[in-house]
Formats: sequence, C-alpha cells, structure tokens
Amino acid sequence: QVQLVESGGGLVQPGGSLRLSCAASGFTLDYFTVAWFRQAPGKEREGVSCITNTGSTVHAGSVKGRFTISRDDAKNTVYLEMNGLKPEDTAVYYCAAEMASSYEDLCVEPLLGPHFASWGQGTQVTVSS
Repeated sequence: QVQLVESGGGLVQPGGSLRLSCAASGFTLDYFTVAWFRQAPGKEREGVSCITNTGSTVHAGSVKGRFTISRDDAKNTVYLEMNGLKPEDTAVYYCAAEMASSYEDLCVEPLLGPHFASWGQGTQVTVSS
C-alpha cells in the first residue's frame, strides 16, 4: 500500500523553527519528485517547496530563504526545515509525491497540486505567541 506520512508539526512561537518529515512506505522515493503544500483555513492550497529525484529544489517566494527541502532516499524520507516562522505560515502542511517522469516541469513555480498523485494526511503547523 502506497502511503505518505507527515510528522513534526506543532505549535511554535514566531521566529521559531520546525522540521517536518514525510516518510514513504509501500514504494521507494528514489524515482519520485516530492513537494510540500500547505492550506490555511479559508485559503486555497499553495505549493511551498519541491525537490526532484535528482535533488533540484524550488521554494515559493513567500518561504525562500527561510524553508529548506531535502531528501534522504536511504530513509525514504523528505524533510522540510522551516526557520524564521511567521504567523502567516500557520496551516496544515501536506507532502505529495509523483514519479519524476510523469511531467517535465513538476518542480516549477507555481507548484500544481493536481500533478501529484500521492498525498499524505497532513500535519498542523501553528505559529503563535
């Protein structure tokens, strides 16, 4: 069974840091592009960061310089390191995966959610004092 499981969310003060993890099971991420999306209450889902199977990365302008996406294929896991968190980063964060060969431009701004077939259940990130 193909599954993505996010973890690492929580409550953090403005300026704080969190590291989200996206662990895959039932398949190997080696040939997959993986992205992080987020959705805040009352807002549309937005792409945050993306990493290709070869390690190239893309970050949305709103998080560039603060968030870093990385992958450890040996652990079948993708990470999102979030620093300098702001209240506007509050959202449910989802990881999504798609075979890198499916689309030529998976990791291109803006990230397109419908291009990603496999999704996790989400993890809540709340930035508040």
